[in-house]
Amino acid sequence: MDDKFYLTTPLYYVNAAPHIGHSYTNIAADCLARFMRLKGKEVYFLTGTDEHGQKIFRVAQEEGLSPREFVDKIAPRFVNLWGRLSISYNDFIRTTEERHKKTVQYVLQILYEKGDIYLAEYQGWYCTPCETFWTATQLTSAICPDCKRPLEELREKNYFFRLEKYRSWLIRFIENHVDFIKPLTRRNEILKFLESPLTDLCISRPKTRLEWGIPIPFNADYVTYVWFDALVNYISAVGFGQDEGKFKKFWPADVHIVGKDILRQHTIYWPIILHALGIEPPKTVFAHGWWMMGEGKMSKSRGNIVDPEEVVSNYGADAYRYFLLREIPFGLDGNFSESALINRINSDLANDLGNLYFRTFGMLEKYFSGKIPEVSSPHKVFKEKLARLPQELVEAMENLNFQEMLISIWELVKLTNKFIEDSHPWELAKAKKNTELASFMYNLMEILRIVTISIFPFMPNSAQKFWQQQGQEKKLEEVTFSELSQWGLSSPGTKIEKSEPLFPRIA
Repeated sequence: MDDKFYLTTPLYYVNAAPHIGHSYTNIAADCLARFMRLKGKEVYFLTGTDEHGQKIFRVAQEEGLSPREFVDKIAPRFVNLWGRLSISYNDFIRTTEERHKKTVQYVLQILYEKGDIYLAEYQGWYCTPCETFWTATQLTSAICPDCKRPLEELREKNYFFRLEKYRSWLIRFIENHVDFIKPLTRRNEILKFLESPLTDLCISRPKTRLEWGIPIPFNADYVTYVWFDALVNYISAVGFGQDEGKFKKFWPADVHIVGKDILRQHTIYWPIILHALGIEPPKTVFAHGWWMMGEGKMSKSRGNIVDPEEVVSNYGADAYRYFLLREIPFGLDGNFSESALINRINSDLANDLGNLYFRTFGMLEKYFSGKIPEVSSPHKVFKEKLARLPQELVEAMENLNFQEMLISIWELVKLTNKFIEDSHPWELAKAKKNTELASFMYNLMEILRIVTISIFPFMPNSAQKFWQQQGQEKKLEEVTFSELSQWGLSSPGTKIEKSEPLFPRIA
């Protein structure tokens, strides 16, 4: 269906509270979802929580809780944060839900009967924090290559999924589908990794070692490995094996947005699992970078985690959303600092955007009693930028280049502020050039309308307030992207609602 858009985030592991990385992914996904709704797409935006595995079992034990009690305590913290950040998801799935369990077991049974799952003895090393097995040939010491924590030596029978069997197919698929892995650096990374044989994926844990997981349908003595379990959510949420009408409507996913640390799971394990099931892979997997603090990645063990709840309480959700999407190109690593956030708020939001709205409303109130004057043509200073803006936004969003989109919008904001300074409206008023003054003010109100629609995916709460202040009758959620290209939609005679500046400067 050309009019559908299925978008997912990873499922966030609930062994701890949400952090900046979780919020970054969901804010980016929400911006994309809102933009696609503007474009007229029927968006299905999925997020959720990953709730099985040994890490969760151990953390629950440490807190004196059952695994179920623990995940029921943590999962609502993600829901609450998404509410504070205005994340407009359509579905929130938890891997402990029955709909998900049924699909996981259905998938396992299909792959087992097909011969793609087999029982074998494993001997090697295991990292509990990463939920990952390592062979001796992959190690130089008993330390996890990923998280640098000590490994446990294990010898046990487990079920394995045949990854290597499909390696050649996956290489051809990636080479023939240039948009499957983005950005390009990540695509090259995976193709390089696939030059070597793949180790088949261990997809089970014996119940003697771990009971907290989805039971393997063909052997009750085992539960499902968390990384197999979690990946299936993308098809369980849209009804695979349970609601074929819904599944046919929304699959394949248009975009999976993930962090670069889980790139291999989503671009090797996942497409191979889907191919083995006879299901088309997602159209795009986009892996974004990390937020750093100083020189290193943020981590709980280092004690340098940024708490999004605290940032939102101090600076507001929209300022936080704007900063994360404007500060660095999506896909690269970035450094988070409070001073950089304050600088963005003061320069971009207070000086540029907030000032444009406040001074425009002030002049309209002063010169026209707060009512929009008669329609006039766009001033020549705006024509070129207004003609380019819609296409610039579309082209940037195709590559999830949120930074470029905001730069394009701010070009219009800055151009309009300069237009005010160059036009000297006070002199027009003094000379009683009412026709010119009315044309000047109508231009400003139309630019504000276009800017408000443009920033809605990025800063939905602020856009809603600006929209209301403009006295627009149509709901902002019902506006279409085509209205960015239309001039004259601000209704003459409409009374504006001036209020205090939305983005006051931070001292």
